[in-house]
Amino acid sequence: MNDQDIIRVALGNLQAHTGIAGEFRPTIYQEDGEIDFHFYQNQVRVFVEIKNELKPYQLAAIENRAKQYKPYMVVAHRIYPAAKEELKKKGIGFLDTAGNIFLKHENTVIWLEGNKPINEETKPVTNRAFTKTGLKTVFYFLLNENALNQPYRQTAEITGVALGNVKYIIDGLKEAGYILQMNDKKCLLQNKKALLERWIAGYRETLKPTLHVGNFRFGNDETARNLLLNYEFNTNEMVLGGEPAAERITRYLHAEIFTLYTTLPKNEVLKKFKLIPDIKGNVEIYKKFWQEGDIANPNLDIAPPLLVYADLVITDDPRCIETAQMIYDNYLKDEFERR
Repeated sequence: MNDQDIIRVALGNLQAHTGIAGEFRPTIYQEDGEIDFHFYQNQVRVFVEIKNELKPYQLAAIENRAKQYKPYMVVAHRIYPAAKEELKKKGIGFLDTAGNIFLKHENTVIWLEGNKPINEETKPVTNRAFTKTGLKTVFYFLLNENALNQPYRQTAEITGVALGNVKYIIDGLKEAGYILQMNDKKCLLQNKKALLERWIAGYRETLKPTLHVGNFRFGNDETARNLLLNYEFNTNEMVLGGEPAAERITRYLHAEIFTLYTTLPKNEVLKKFKLIPDIKGNVEIYKKFWQEGDIANPNLDIAPPLLVYADLVITDDPRCIETAQMIYDNYLKDEFERR
């Protein structure tokens, strides 16, 4: 569902179940808009942020925005019970498309639960931009926006995606509202923060599991940890991701799970760092899915900050999410909140 559908359905079901009417208005603020709720001759105006699904890693950012804009509410197609409990604890409002609502403002509390999620018709055709192949290409576009305007063949060569798929992926981004056509020869990404969040969801569920080589452990934890964190990588072959990458660039997080992205054969990596196969090991190896010279940070020996950020937020670990916010503010915010 797009934002307009989410607002329309949520407010419609709220009024049908409770008689409470709401009027939505887009605003010039960083948030998505405002809603005026009318009930029993009272009116409450709230700032709202619209989501398709509310993910646990998004709660920290929502809490920060709720401190700036009061009262504040998340309107989403689907909000999972654990997320609702966290929002209620923090006094942050929510409304879903089933018409369930929580709103606390001054002496007014509205709380309705129990309405079952709606069953909407969905398109039978998957958007190619968010398949495994599409996610690799969208990652490239997120870090190289000008590549949208280069020949499809060049994009295919850089990403390793079949030439015929590139057009479908770009068309998928257009269909989802993430591309702004400036003229016949130039287009730009738009709704970039929303696209980033959708990419992270797809990365977590669709792409990253297919890249997993295996879990391992160090023969000697402390010695190997120091070696890994101080190792000078050939970044065409291997880079740090997740927690160790965050430790290198923030000097804040103490890495506990070690993520490596590599193009090397597994046995070569095991030999290089004296790793031992262990399904519960804290060294996670993944296939590297981008070309270093195009989009990474060779001087830091890490994956692109966007990928480090994604690795951290999908852990749902508070210490990682806090560090992810630091990386977002320092490396990503200006790019992803300007359009």
